[in-house]
Amino acid sequence: WDFGIEARRDPQFQRTIQWDVPLLDGYASEFVPNASTRPGTDWLFGLWNPELVDRVRAFRPTAVLLLSYNYASIYWFLTQWRRRDAPVIFRGDSHRIAPTMGPLSALRKRFISTVFRRFDACLYVGAANRRYFEGHGIEPSRLFFAPHSVDNARFITQADDASVKASRWRLELGIPAHHRVILFAGKFESKKRPLDLLRAFLDAGLSNASLLFVGSGPQEDALRSAAAGHLNVFFAPFQNQSLMARVYASSDLYVLPSYGGGETWGLAVNEAMCLSRAVLVSTHVGCAEDLVEPYVNGLIFPAGDVAALSAALREALSDDNRLRKWGEAGRRKIEAYSYEQTTSGLLRALAAVGQNVESGHSRPTPQLRESR
Repeated sequence: WDFGIEARRDPQFQRTIQWDVPLLDGYASEFVPNASTRPGTDWLFGLWNPELVDRVRAFRPTAVLLLSYNYASIYWFLTQWRRRDAPVIFRGDSHRIAPTMGPLSALRKRFISTVFRRFDACLYVGAANRRYFEGHGIEPSRLFFAPHSVDNARFITQADDASVKASRWRLELGIPAHHRVILFAGKFESKKRPLDLLRAFLDAGLSNASLLFVGSGPQEDALRSAAAGHLNVFFAPFQNQSLMARVYASSDLYVLPSYGGGETWGLAVNEAMCLSRAVLVSTHVGCAEDLVEPYVNGLIFPAGDVAALSAALREALSDDNRLRKWGEAGRRKIEAYSYEQTTSGLLRALAAVGQNVESGHSRPTPQLRESR
């Protein structure tokens, strides 16, 4: 699936997107033709690549790394692939922070456990994800930590230049120069709860503070309507990857108020921390347990509790010097969540399944890349 490399419509952003940073540099790649009648990652048959098994066998891999399984192509691959062909390693990021109940949930858990038995090793991205794997019967000997990461170096090296550009951008948007800025950057969709943040901000009664929404999505009209008449709420359109350092540098506090199980991690939190920004996330955000230390680099509030979010905003912005220190602490913490650590986890898994990539007969490990 070549979304982001070729211009494709994103159903959540509700616009056509083509990322403006290189995604295929540094490693060999091949796209297997997708025969889906409606290609995309938003439904089971959006990825249907009938030649996948044959093409992977022709590659003669020493191991296969899967980054998803809930698509027709991958289910077909798992039914056809033989362990003697090569071991299969899976990297996922699901969790059950917001548990689901009922008979269908129990059936789904049994089904997922059956799928997971096909994997020789699993890479987990954080604590909640590890518990998810363990809950589906994956033994500790098959689990390897490969944290969710972004291109830390790209964001960190852009920090000084981004700060200069951010000052100009804030003026262009009309944000008062002396205001602290609370940022939401991402898809305006129900699971991310941007409306919760707007209500909490309006209820907080903060002085010398502005709220900046950056992005697009199905809730944009509702957001703009609810914000109408409030002078300190600002909107900016979708920003491509090369501009995201400037976006985070424009803020003092990044907020991700997601609710439900859909926010498996929240890579925007990684990005904000690379720019030394304090972070405020809900308890349903997958990375909360791993990346956010309350009163060290940010705060965590109960998901869906607008009053608690409002109180957290007031607390975070009550001390500007402390807020800056939180951002600096986050910048130090995010160093342990880099491509190097992610790759290290993959190498440990490969060694455990008997495929040491340091040996002469193995292929180089491709660089891992994630998209938000």
